[in-house]
Amino acid sequence: MASINSNFLKLKAGYLFPEIARRVKAFSDANPDQAARIIRCGIGDVTEPLPPAVVKAMHDGVDEMADRSTFKGYGPEQGYEFLRQAIVENQFANLGISADEVFISDGSKCDTGNILDIFGKGNTIAITDPVYPVYVDTNVMAGNTGDADENGAYANLLYLPCTAENGFVADVPTQKADLIYLCFPNNPTGAVATRSQLEAWVAYAKANDAILLFDAAYEAFIQDPAIPRSIFEIEGARDCAIEFRSFSKNGGFTGVRCAYVVIPKTVTGKADDGTRIPLHQLWSRRHSTKFNGASYPVQKAAAAVFSPEGKQQVAALIEHYMGNAKLLREACLALGLQVFGGVNAPYVWVGCPAGLSSWDMFDKMLNEANVVITPGAGFGAAGEGWFRISAFNSRANVVEVCSRLKSLIS
Repeated sequence: MASINSNFLKLKAGYLFPEIARRVKAFSDANPDQAARIIRCGIGDVTEPLPPAVVKAMHDGVDEMADRSTFKGYGPEQGYEFLRQAIVENQFANLGISADEVFISDGSKCDTGNILDIFGKGNTIAITDPVYPVYVDTNVMAGNTGDADENGAYANLLYLPCTAENGFVADVPTQKADLIYLCFPNNPTGAVATRSQLEAWVAYAKANDAILLFDAAYEAFIQDPAIPRSIFEIEGARDCAIEFRSFSKNGGFTGVRCAYVVIPKTVTGKADDGTRIPLHQLWSRRHSTKFNGASYPVQKAAAAVFSPEGKQQVAALIEHYMGNAKLLREACLALGLQVFGGVNAPYVWVGCPAGLSSWDMFDKMLNEANVVITPGAGFGAAGEGWFRISAFNSRANVVEVCSRLKSLIS
């Protein structure tokens, strides 16, 4: 009989977002008259159409695939040069990143999980709490943790509490860690790290020979020019950091799928014999073996994000979503709730009314207001007592959500 990866049995009953979907379906089935009123502000999925420049480029790419003279078969697994170069010129200018240090993929969610393939066993892994669940669950699957306790915290992970007191930006730990997951702007809390806070993390990583796994999927939503958009803006980061980025939220590619990882050739890990090995070469080998590349029309569409028209259209999308975030933030503040995020990020992180747990608030919002939010407890024990509202929606829906919040809580 084939044996299984028993680490999967350590996972909690269901990934957060399928559990939300299950509860919403159960409510809809039991209350068909209210199903049409449901407004979904839970999962961070975009709602607005792709930018016209992106659509045109994708059509052009499909047309090329229909002509023998321009047809493309297998492309380079690492990504087409035209897209990698456009990324460097538009996202990492003057930061010392070269095009061959960029690897195109089909999503940051995949990348932040798959990156574990190039690291060995026995690393001490630091996770912020609350946290994007994929970071935790993929480490469980990889066998890097023990079992979960009654609060859902896994043994052998170093949890870094993020609270209202520290502005939901984890403090540098006193313990030594080998891999540290950081996400800024943060999902779920919407927090951002200042330059000095990121400098402290880079200094920690260099002092402890650690690697920062920096998820910058929401960097396009940063409004404050003083807030770094890339970890590579920090001196020394090219020796100790890997950065993950995505076209999902800025270009609306959640249903198209395109992202990228940046691994400088100067970032190294240690082999069993103590030899320093560039992580770039390991990821390149892994990527070439397990991934056949994002499709040509999709990469052509992604490159259009950086065209003059694409930049203007993406800026309009960001303005729309951040306008939604402002409305949601102000509505919650007006109700006397504690609020973080919604300023440099499309997520608004809200303290539950007194006496309500995160899942209580989820049920109350769904049952009484027909609004889907995300319970903070689903992101970790430190998320209990909080909930996340996504600004990814139409303006009309957001205005309606603000009205329903007022009726529900005031």
